[in-house]
Order: sequence, then structure tokens, then C-alpha cells
Amino acid sequence: MNILIYNEGVHDKEEWMKQIYPEGIHGALKQALDFDGNNITVTTLEDVEKVVTEDLLDKTDVMLWWGHCAHGQVPDCVVDMVHRAVLKGMGFIALHSAHLSKPFTRILGTSCTLKWRDDDRERLWVTAPSHPIAQGLPEHFELPREEMYGEYFDIPKPDDIVFMGWFAGGELFRSGCTFTRGYGKIFYFQPGHEQFPTYYDKNIVRILKNAVKWAAPMVRREQIGCPNSKPAEAGKD
Repeated sequence: MNILIYNEGVHDKEEWMKQIYPEGIHGALKQALDFDGNNITVTTLEDVEKVVTEDLLDKTDVMLWWGHCAHGQVPDCVVDMVHRAVLKGMGFIALHSAHLSKPFTRILGTSCTLKWRDDDRERLWVTAPSHPIAQGLPEHFELPREEMYGEYFDIPKPDDIVFMGWFAGGELFRSGCTFTRGYGKIFYFQPGHEQFPTYYDKNIVRILKNAVKWAAPMVRREQIGCPNSKPAEAGKD
């Protein structure tokens, strides 16, 4: 697969975060997805406008997006291109705080707001055990430290809720949700706060691997015709 990873890259420059993710969050994600000869491209906010082009997105099977404090700085031209690519068939995986990213809110069409607080214990429950993203996982597993995200989560009705998160404070959250827009498959996955080594957890790595396999397109829009093409004129074939 051709995989594109966007990591905002702002926190990664801080010394405290280098102790958790020495190669940045994008480095941990790349390590998790380095299997079966995948071709992985990485970009951050600093170079996203140079790296992310129509040509690259046309060749990308799945894009992962991690962002937190600089959503508004992502150029709108990049958002437009990513949105079009998803509608054509590119898979899109929004991670943790990417629920407020420009591409994710554009794709889903809602505010994607939620409740949150720092530092809690999370138990992730598999609520769709037959879903491809859940393959190879126990019925539940725990993350000793993770940022609490809670309902109400302002998203459209998901196609599937693959994971539910329960937090020690009592909150519940739709932690793993899938959507379809155009020909593209979308997966939102809540764990991944920058203060904790979540992306090194073996179950999280398994989910990421499963998710990119699931989200990769079976076919692109160009191969089966454009759904927005001009209809045939009356009386003609």
C-alpha cells in the first residue's frame, strides 16, 4: 500500500515529548505501519503544502491524520485536495485530536466537538467483533493513561462503532467509528494523546494495521465512472 502520514509536528519539537516519541508521533506511526512492503510518506505542518499534491493523493491508498493545536494553520488548498481524494476512494484515518481537523470536519459535515479532560485510565471494548478492524483483538484491553474524550460527540451516525471507550471517571465514548463518503472509507480512532506512549501499545498497533488494510480502496472513482458526470440527454443512449 501507499500510505501518507500527516502529523502536525508542533509538540514533537518539545523536549518532554522527545522522551515519549523520540522520532515524533509520525515516527511511531510509520514504525507501526512498516509491514508487507508498504510505501510510507510522512509530512508535517511545516512542509504539508509542498508534499501533499494532487499527484501524491492520486497514488495514496490511505492517509492518516494527527493534529492538535494548529488545525487552523493547515492550508485550505490541502484540505480541498484531501476531501476530493477521499470522495474518489482514498481511505482516511483521523487519530485522536484530529476530530477537529479541517479535513475531518469537512468530510463529515459536523462540528465533531466532544467533552475532554486530561489523564485517565481507559478500557477499550470491542463492540463489533466481526469487523475487519477488530480482528486479532481481545474483547477489551486497557490503556493505563490516556486523555478522556466523552460524549456528546457531534458526529453523523457512524456506519459501525467498532470500539467503545470507558474511562475510570465513568465516561463512555464512541472511540472507534467508521464512515463512508463517496468511494472513501473513513475511520476515526480516539486514543493517541501526545503525553502518553499510546502508539507503542501492541493492541493499538494491531488496530492501526487492521485499519489501513480495511480503508485501502478496492477501486477508485476514475475506474468506474464519475457519479457527478453529466446525465445523458433525453432521447439519447
